[in-house]
Amino acid sequence: MEIRDYLLIMRRHWITIVALTLIGLLVGGLASVLMKPIYAAETQLFVATQNSGSVQDLQTGNSFIQARVSSYVETATTPAVLQPVIDTLGLTETPQQLASKVLASSDLKTVLITISVEDDSPVQAAAIAQGVVNSLIKAVDNLEAPAAGGLSPVRVSVVTPAIAPVAPSAPNTKINLALGLVVGLALGVAAALLRTTLDTRVRSERDLTQITQAPVLGGIAFDSDATKNPLVNAASVHGPRAEAFRQLRTNLQFAHVSHKSKTVLVTSSLPGEGKSTTATNLAIAMAESGQSVALIDADLRRPMVATYLGLESHAGLTTALIGQADVQDLMQPWGQNELHVLTSGRIPPNPSELLGSAEMKQLILRLEQAFDSVVIDAPPLLPVTDAAVLAQQVGGVVLVVGCHTAKRPQVERAIATLELVDADILGVVLNRLPVKGPDAYSYSYYGYAANTQTTQQPARRSRVADEVNEPPVEDAFDDILRGRTSRRSA
Repeated sequence: MEIRDYLLIMRRHWITIVALTLIGLLVGGLASVLMKPIYAAETQLFVATQNSGSVQDLQTGNSFIQARVSSYVETATTPAVLQPVIDTLGLTETPQQLASKVLASSDLKTVLITISVEDDSPVQAAAIAQGVVNSLIKAVDNLEAPAAGGLSPVRVSVVTPAIAPVAPSAPNTKINLALGLVVGLALGVAAALLRTTLDTRVRSERDLTQITQAPVLGGIAFDSDATKNPLVNAASVHGPRAEAFRQLRTNLQFAHVSHKSKTVLVTSSLPGEGKSTTATNLAIAMAESGQSVALIDADLRRPMVATYLGLESHAGLTTALIGQADVQDLMQPWGQNELHVLTSGRIPPNPSELLGSAEMKQLILRLEQAFDSVVIDAPPLLPVTDAAVLAQQVGGVVLVVGCHTAKRPQVERAIATLELVDADILGVVLNRLPVKGPDAYSYSYYGYAANTQTTQQPARRSRVADEVNEPPVEDAFDDILRGRTSRRSA
């Protein structure tokens, strides 16, 4: 991944990162508050030789003392030194327990020994440090005393006496807060990377380009009102959603320019990605451009086009395929433009067989001769085989991908299914793109948004349906199916 990919991950999961960072700070602060204060008292010793001879003797003695200092440091935490301290101060610890409070150290190439003692009482810390120093001096005198008797050649003197500290050495609030901040930030970044690795949802066009080389024909931004008003003519005519479908219509014309077939199949990998609303609004956008458009609801599992457009659905595609009525009697005009809809009809027990039949192919060819464009709303690819069967009979396929709904493996399987039947994938439409956040889909046309609302014409019902339910009304498609090329005025 590139740097911008990591930055995008940080933007996507900034709440998680900030939350864990704040938790780290909180833990560091609580640790500082809850920890018992510890006080440290220090004292320093100077080690020298007893003789005061020539310069050569002093140099020799200095080398001897430097070699001895490290041994004295180790001796400071032995029972021989600590037990007298325990006895003198009346402590309850054992030499091993007291040794955990005592730290003896020395600098290289010096003869100084530093004794540091930590305790929860500042006075006792100073007393223990002074006691260790006094006991160490006596221990060195005893250890270095000549076997024949006499004074020790080593003299240990206190140069910095131990005093009771004023402030505790631990806990260090600043260090704890800094440590909590760093640890919390690291955990937040790790959590963000882990969530990104495990999350396979398609979030943006960038995610989609990693799956397929098919062009992105358009992006439809998420609209909370789309559930109640799925049609673009129910919203502002210059709104972002309406403009997005116009751009999709234009891009699709360029993608479909080299195809002899006029039919476009709209499908998705799984239900709920918005393929039916995309197909319906695309057909409306095409009709607004002056084309005569036939919209076919071929989703014989869960038909939705008739519901969106307010049309009769009892007689439609299945009625024509089984030969109960002619398609010209089943087409229903809608709106002020030349949009004609063939609803699904009654749901059959064998949708795949009907959609893959010769009658379906002949129906598509007949509509292509009568209309400028034919848009088919097909079932999803993965649950059933209907769309894959139908894709072999059309000029091109448009795959609708629902952002934050579809997952990359599912989209990959859908594309593989289309490639397996040698379908011509015209492109992909990203639906429900977020309008806020790092994956936001920005709309900027000229920066205006009209408030005017278009009024939907009452839908006219099909001839066959009217014979069953209502009196027949004017049929507007006889001339079109006979080859009429004139356009009705808007």
